[in-house]
Amino acid sequence: MACGSANRNNGEKAIDISNFETSVAPSEDFYRYVTGGWQKKNPLKPEFARYGAFDRLREDNELRIKELFASMSESKAEKGSIAQKIGDLYSMGLDSAKLNADGAAPIKADMAAVQAIGSPEQLAAAVASMHRTTASPLFTLFVDADMMNSAVNIAYLHQDGIGMGDRDYYLDAENENIRQAYKEYIARLFTLAGYTGEQAAAAVDAVMRIETAIAEASYTNVELRDPYANYHNLSIGELKKRYDAFDWDAYLAGMGLSQLAQINVCQLTTMDAVNKVVKETSDGDMKYYLVFNLLNSAAPYLSDDFSSARWEFYGKTLSGQQQQRPRWKRALGVPNSILSEAVGEMYVQKYFPASSKEKMVRLVGNLQEALGQHITSLEWMSEQTKAKALEKLAAFHVKIGYPDKWKDYSSLEIDPSLSYWENIKRATEWQSEDDLSQVGKPVDKDKWHMSPQTVNAYYNPTTNEICFPAAILQPPFFNPEADDAVNYGAIGVVIGHEMTHGFDDQGRQFDKDGNLADWWTEQDAEAFSAKTGVLAGQFDKIEVLDGLHANGQLTLGENIADQGGLRVAYTAMKNAQNGVEPAPIDGFTADQRFYLSYATIWAQNIRDEEIARLTKIDPHSLGEWRVNATLRNIDTFYEAFGITDGAMFMPEAERVVIW
Repeated sequence: MACGSANRNNGEKAIDISNFETSVAPSEDFYRYVTGGWQKKNPLKPEFARYGAFDRLREDNELRIKELFASMSESKAEKGSIAQKIGDLYSMGLDSAKLNADGAAPIKADMAAVQAIGSPEQLAAAVASMHRTTASPLFTLFVDADMMNSAVNIAYLHQDGIGMGDRDYYLDAENENIRQAYKEYIARLFTLAGYTGEQAAAAVDAVMRIETAIAEASYTNVELRDPYANYHNLSIGELKKRYDAFDWDAYLAGMGLSQLAQINVCQLTTMDAVNKVVKETSDGDMKYYLVFNLLNSAAPYLSDDFSSARWEFYGKTLSGQQQQRPRWKRALGVPNSILSEAVGEMYVQKYFPASSKEKMVRLVGNLQEALGQHITSLEWMSEQTKAKALEKLAAFHVKIGYPDKWKDYSSLEIDPSLSYWENIKRATEWQSEDDLSQVGKPVDKDKWHMSPQTVNAYYNPTTNEICFPAAILQPPFFNPEADDAVNYGAIGVVIGHEMTHGFDDQGRQFDKDGNLADWWTEQDAEAFSAKTGVLAGQFDKIEVLDGLHANGQLTLGENIADQGGLRVAYTAMKNAQNGVEPAPIDGFTADQRFYLSYATIWAQNIRDEEIARLTKIDPHSLGEWRVNATLRNIDTFYEAFGITDGAMFMPEAERVVIW
């Protein structure tokens, strides 16, 4: 994919020195050296907790999708058409006058249904109804490939039911200010919904008591990364016996799963706590808890006082945002999510050239070959395990750009005579029914788990697939007009990153067919663990804020993938050069441009509140450390910039190479 120009399609240079901070030496802080100028030119807008290259591209995409939607909301489309469904959903989200006039009215029937609960059977049925349409009280149920038999879909019960999302917010002393803000948010929602001050106070106590009890027993984010620790396939008889306080017959009937024989209970001890909560919580407190789940889920689709209340807690308190996203962006996100593939089909027709897909196919092949070379040359791995690893690599299912078959939305009805909230419920239930219908059926390996207009990529271990949606295949990640070094340093690393996920601390536990199986020799597994332990320890030492350290175990998989992606993409670039060193561009060698390009894609500004939040919950390291901490282990980085000392330098004996 050699291209002569070093410029982007929009005229911007692929490597723009004005984005650098040249007063900082590459050997001292490579991230700041490459991105310091960009950070100054792109101060955080009030609506953002974090803004970087990914976010800039997402903003560009939002404008493109807005353009696609504009005509649909303005013209009278045929009833039942995609244009009608998208246009009406978008218009409903924009109609602030109606939303504000309706106030809490759209949620009243749901609240009344909760208040009418009078038996364990009705409680379970109500939970099922919410799981299908609105929220995830107590736990959640989803459908996915059986980790032990990846050809078939099964049902999973997974921990959920805590509104703040992470157990630490309920348990850690330093989060008391967040807990207080959460209590105020709960009270505000109940007040807006018409409850008295006394009732709102009682609701706060009930919600916090129930959610704290669940949080105390919830797995940590690190524990959730262990697939074996999260797999417990129980018969329905065993489920009923162990969790006897809940009416499972009524719940499964409500989910359309009355014939279910087995279910994977991911976190047994968390469900023990849920069972105790159901057994010991009064009817009145449980109703308060369920009503809060309704209100919290509905808030973005109700009047401004509801949506603002939700944003003030989740956006401002937790993430540090200074301003709510504009209404058009919030409105646009709804049809873009609910009708994601329909939007994706329009998006790729207009914005994704066939030539980009063709070039990506070649790039992926180059990266796959390079990773094979790395596996073959590993000194710490036995030939036996190498053979299995190469089999898995060869079996990768590659998805690029968009699905071969688009999702059919013809049976989804969007009715503009109903409230925005009622349509959201209908659409969610439609999707739930589609998902639930797959229990016991063969896994569809052609199904996409990310829409084409999403700026991201993924690896899925149970299908052993790598996926690169159309939206990420544009600058700064993929630039048809840039030199090879720039593309290998950006999209090449992204490709290598997703491939390496197949061999990170989680992915390595799945075989070529996507089954959870041990295909490693004991010695190789021990060698791998020793190396990954060193890498985790490196990141544990990073102080992201005063007194707050990164979590090397939580981010281990992504850090392995970052390092692997860099090393494999560099090898692929060298293979493509075929021994011919390209001439420098703007004074930088190809090797230097490779690493400059990598650092460029992680340019960002971020608020302290968001740093703290992401450090708790995000398996990805922060952009700064995806650059600086990862590059310190890469020999060719030191060689490219002649680094022999400084803050970026790590003695060779301390560097760790995994893939």
